[in-house]
Amino acid sequence: MGPVLDRLSRQARRLPSWVVYGAGVLPVAWLVWLVLSGGLGPDPAKVMERSLGEWALRFLLASLAITPLRQWGLNLLKFRRALGLLAFFYAALHLTVWVWPDMGLRWAQISADLIKRPYILLGMAGFLCLLPLALTSSNAAIRAMGAPRWRRLHRLAYPALALAVVHFVLLSRVWTVELLIYAALAVGLLALRVPIPGLQTARRRI
Repeated sequence: MGPVLDRLSRQARRLPSWVVYGAGVLPVAWLVWLVLSGGLGPDPAKVMERSLGEWALRFLLASLAITPLRQWGLNLLKFRRALGLLAFFYAALHLTVWVWPDMGLRWAQISADLIKRPYILLGMAGFLCLLPLALTSSNAAIRAMGAPRWRRLHRLAYPALALAVVHFVLLSRVWTVELLIYAALAVGLLALRVPIPGLQTARRRI
């Protein structure tokens, strides 16, 4: 697998980051088209809200998969920032659709739902974890903060993922195959971040 992964890494390095951004906005463009064409059924806000949230989770999973993939020989590091920003972009749209088309900017009801429905509060907490990461995603922010402080701050991606998955589980209420896959990937990616004696050395040998 080594030569194959090396070849894939070389090909990925030649791919500009804007391609990832361009591909990343296609799902929301498709959703907009479905809204305009009436293809989302009688409650388009709910469908958009769900879809945007799922895409936020997918991009967050993809961004956190970059480090273990690199340890195993596939270097996609140049795309981690794009994937992380796309995760925030979709999370922000997910929140916007809930606040505006779904809840109609009824702030009293929104405040009540935050208390009454735990999954909404967890989703909001996950979004707040992503917010400082998006705001400090630039090279200028890394230089201003210093790499060690920047890396510590960006560990907020881990609780953000955990909160997003629990939010999705509580919202869904039914364990579908898709939900099981998301949960398994999240548990695996978070478990890889747990320091285990001897494991880091073993990873570097791969």
